[in-house]
Amino acid sequence: MKNMIRVENLKVSYGRKSRRVPAVDGISFEISEGECVGFIGANGAGKSTTIKTLMGFIYADSGTAEVCGLPAGSPESRRSIGYLPEVALYYPFMKARELLALYGTLSGMTRDTLRARIPETLALVGLAGKENDLLRTFSKGMQQRLGIAQALIAEPDLLIMDELTSGLDPLGRYDLHEIIRGLKRAGRTVFFSSHELSEVEALCDRVILIDRGRVLREVLQAELEQAGRERSLESFFIAQVRAGGAPDA
Repeated sequence: MKNMIRVENLKVSYGRKSRRVPAVDGISFEISEGECVGFIGANGAGKSTTIKTLMGFIYADSGTAEVCGLPAGSPESRRSIGYLPEVALYYPFMKARELLALYGTLSGMTRDTLRARIPETLALVGLAGKENDLLRTFSKGMQQRLGIAQALIAEPDLLIMDELTSGLDPLGRYDLHEIIRGLKRAGRTVFFSSHELSEVEALCDRVILIDRGRVLREVLQAELEQAGRERSLESFFIAQVRAGGAPDA
């Protein structure tokens, strides 16, 4: 099966040369075509740094990061990705359709394709009829829905989302979960970070648990379900982190 993401011994640090602080410390993992994989860990564990490296926003000190068989950050690899940042901020003077047209054009979509695709995508994320609304009138939750729309507009093979449901109310979270399930049924690949363990359990085929820049272990969906039956998922993952990822924690 084709690898959509491959990370091998990736190291990323911040700061000046004399005082570099490691953020990602030699992690390795692979994500195959059609998988939905969660990326979880405490604040500062290295999730966002890893995602930004896959997008090419920051550079690794060493190791390998590939997206769709191409170097992470290359223009060719980015064309295959729909990306939702942790904080979605957009130009307040633009209209919703103008923003989606901008992202769609950058992805190589034609004007005729966008004319049909924009209202479909807005309806999918619960923003039907908002094409001509200025973004300054959008609430935080509406901006997050719009962020999801821009990630989906070009129908990418791979979705990378940093903090999947940040800013969404319960209805918004439900709607997004249904979108993710639909993408899974269509064979799309989804990789997302989240602090919501219940949505990780509900959506993911497996989970990569990261702590202090290192992968502790990978947990399959069946093990998540079993853990949820025996005790809370929060206590399961806390035990994993404190035990350094040992399977019998």
